Amino acid sequence: MDITTQEHSLVQRVLNQRISRYQWMVILLCFLIALFDGFDTQAVAFTAPALLVHFNLEAGSLAPILTAGIIGMTVGAMLLGILGDKLGRRKTLLFCVAIFSISTLLTAFVSHIDQIFILRIIAGLGMGGATPVLLALAAEYSPQKNKGTVTTCVLLALPAGAMIGGLLAAKILPIMGWQGIYIIGGVLPLFLWIVLYFLLPESLEYLAQLKTEAAQQKIQRILQKISPQQQIIAEQDFTMVTSKVIEKAKLSMLFQNGLARTTVGVWGVYFCNWIAWFMLLSWLPTILKQAGLSPDQAPYASVTVNAAFILFALPLAYFLPKLNTAKIITFMLITGLFIAIGLGILIETQQWSYIFILIALAGFGIGGQQLALNYLVIAAYPTQVRATATGWAIGMGRTGAIIGSAIGGIILSHFGISGYFYALGVPLIAALICVFLIKSQKNHVVHSR
Repeated sequence: MDITTQEHSLVQRVLNQRISRYQWMVILLCFLIALFDGFDTQAVAFTAPALLVHFNLEAGSLAPILTAGIIGMTVGAMLLGILGDKLGRRKTLLFCVAIFSISTLLTAFVSHIDQIFILRIIAGLGMGGATPVLLALAAEYSPQKNKGTVTTCVLLALPAGAMIGGLLAAKILPIMGWQGIYIIGGVLPLFLWIVLYFLLPESLEYLAQLKTEAAQQKIQRILQKISPQQQIIAEQDFTMVTSKVIEKAKLSMLFQNGLARTTVGVWGVYFCNWIAWFMLLSWLPTILKQAGLSPDQAPYASVTVNAAFILFALPLAYFLPKLNTAKIITFMLITGLFIAIGLGILIETQQWSYIFILIALAGFGIGGQQLALNYLVIAAYPTQVRATATGWAIGMGRTGAIIGSAIGGIILSHFGISGYFYALGVPLIAALICVFLIKSQKNHVVHSR
């Protein structure tokens, strides 16, 4: 990956003015894509208890379809994310939304559990591919000073979509059955696709790289919509990015110059934390139903944990750049460990009010790391290898997510409901150990500054 420096041009100065209605529209469209992405991502978790009954399955039989979507998302993020750089953000997002919406809709009409497995992999390709592209497009249409805030808010649409899905599942499952969730999760993003086709613009940076007359005309039209008072732009001003190769980052660089221990630590934290988080997310409604919670109440568990994640993420996004990242993650992991133990103790008592309080706190103690880990990489690596380090760390996290979803059924069948929550503590302890392996570049203490 080439590391580049960027020079501000007239185009960038237009974008850095007070944010316009047109820019808000682009950001909102990206938010809506992420919202439906989050809804469809967690659809299997909402409907898992109903699928067990409909197909007469044991809980462990759900592991493949709970894992299928994450496998598809991992492949989609790698392959379709690259496609976004080659074919453009607009075409890639239209393709991704079409894939996950149609696949989700078709899931409502399956006759065998194996068909769900295949459709979830296909849907995962679209969901995983859409996320990095929509985040990039939202950031590219944001003023420089607002990029971080915009990216965080758009990213929070994923758990918001999951939360909305849980609320709908609780109301719709008794009326329409599990199929209703997939019909809604397929039809609504298809309507959004039509809106995207007519309103979603291409990335200005991508258009600038094409260096064609048609691309320049498109840039001119978009900039006129952003800033109608803008004068006609001279041809030389279309060069938005002046790239100068500084160094080619390679994977081996993550293990050189004293970074080996840090890399092992960062990969370990991502891997282990994502195991715990997806063990919780994927199986929570199913586990609570087996513990005695009524099927129409079980989806509220997903609502609770995702709503809490959003509430905790907003102040975290503000404070994380100012705090010691390693200490914050350590505190989160210790909190998560106590939450896992508490859930293991309380689940047998069926004191649902206290159980749901702990589930909400899990949005911070087990899920909050999803936001904090991004700052951990920034603190631990020099600029020239940071993009490579981020990509590989997220890859390790997604591998952990696959494992966390896959082993849930095995743990549940062997250790029971209380044992399942106690087992959540194992990857959290492992992640905690890995935090102490991480060193910052300068003083061996990880700070976000």
